[in-house]
Amino acid sequence: MKPGIHPPYGPVVFRDRAAGFAFLTRSTATSDKTVTWEDGRTYPVIDVEISSASHPFYTGTARVLDTAGRVERFERRYGTGSRNGSRDGRHGGPR
Repeated sequence: MKPGIHPPYGPVVFRDRAAGFAFLTRSTATSDKTVTWEDGRTYPVIDVEISSASHPFYTGTARVLDTAGRVERFERRYGTGSRNGSRDGRHGGPR
């Protein structure tokens, strides 16, 4: 790497306050706030909204969308999509 043009790369704690989860990693991101880590040293801390501990995809609480049910509900509400008496589902409008 070319010296003098890259930001400093050092240890940082990322903390998910909603889940009470924190992890120590290396990053170029920094913060004025600090936290004392398990090893007794003080590191800059960055609070994040979502991490793997609180995101529904990673926690297994993600909802599965019922796309077939949504299509059926749409067809019940707005019809099957046929227009001008066409029975094959295509609308008989101008091309």
